Amino acid sequence: MTWPTVKKLYAVIDGTWPSSAKQALGPWTIRLDNSGSSRVSAATAELSVTDTDIPQAEEAMREAGQTPLFMIREGEASLDADLAARGYVIKDPVNLYAAPISTLATKRPPPVTSFEVWPPLMVQVEIWEAGGIGKGRLAIMDRARHPKTTLMGRLNDRPAGTVFVGVAADCAMIHALEISAADRRQGLAAHLMRAAAFWAGDNGADYMTLATTQANVGANALYSSLGMTLVGQYHYRIFPE
Repeated sequence: MTWPTVKKLYAVIDGTWPSSAKQALGPWTIRLDNSGSSRVSAATAELSVTDTDIPQAEEAMREAGQTPLFMIREGEASLDADLAARGYVIKDPVNLYAAPISTLATKRPPPVTSFEVWPPLMVQVEIWEAGGIGKGRLAIMDRARHPKTTLMGRLNDRPAGTVFVGVAADCAMIHALEISAADRRQGLAAHLMRAAAFWAGDNGADYMTLATTQANVGANALYSSLGMTLVGQYHYRIFPE
């Protein structure tokens, strides 16, 4: 096993959380999607770019009805500075985590706590919707390639949480982990993470990975407590239209 680099995790995001359309345009990859998810709506620089290349990406995104949005990855300080000079503001700084499957798949959750479900049940959809994860993001899950699944978590004799997990290469990536407001801080998120690790190991993954915003203090604390390691970071630059 080779420890996943931050560059690899950028590719795992694309593989497990795909945009509805993606096109190469000069030095750019343009992602087009109406889900509201930044991960599938941001342009990325695949070659060296200068300030004069930015309008090409802006025009493509505006023509598609999207507000210009760029994902700034490690080593792209020059692009970051050029966008800032044009008035772009930082959006959602993100942490990327990874851990060997064996770090999380140590003990299965208690009986009737977690169930593998595909396609997701309506009760899972309702939990996601209550947390602001709507139809657009469900469409992303639907078009993601297999292996993939969702896990439904139960607590206090009722559905209380849900998560999507997909596999790309040797990495499983967690997306859209959501616990009902009334059932938080009772350990269900950790149970779902461990259940996801067992599923991922059974489906060819060597590592569990995920991306979460730096502002989500509780999530960052949870993933660190489970033994996950910070691999890298990225953020977005968006034009304030």
